[in-house]
Amino acid sequence: MRKALKFLHTLGSCGLIGGILAYIVLIATTPADPPQAYAAMRANISAICIYVLLPSLGVTLVSGLLSISAHRPFQELRWVWVKALFGIAVFKATTTVQSTAASIATLADRAATGRPDTDALAAALTREWQLLALILFLFVGNVVLGIWRPALRWPGRAKTAG
Repeated sequence: MRKALKFLHTLGSCGLIGGILAYIVLIATTPADPPQAYAAMRANISAICIYVLLPSLGVTLVSGLLSISAHRPFQELRWVWVKALFGIAVFKATTTVQSTAASIATLADRAATGRPDTDALAAALTREWQLLALILFLFVGNVVLGIWRPALRWPGRAKTAG
């Protein structure tokens, strides 16, 4: 069970990181003109969020939490709980970036049909980059905690295998 959960957690993490990198590549290479091409690319970014990021997020969170509950020594390690808190932050940031991507896709679609709202689009794009930077920070933090596994043990408790 432990190895299956670890495999699912790693697979979900790969999907999250790959989805975010694909998202960033599409943003960086999307031409603003013509507006129809921009709207189509934004629809693709929204699809990446729906079909790659959110399912990967679900697999990663569920497998991580099940790993904590299934492997008793994990419950004694503080780095595991820090990683779980990072996971909750990743959940919030990823769902927020998904909704931001959907709203930008809607704004881009409006611009393609001749009803641009440039102020709202500019604000959403700024927020999007901020969220992506936060997500990347959280992803790297989670990977570092998972590999490094610092000795953040609870005070006064005996050492357990981790």
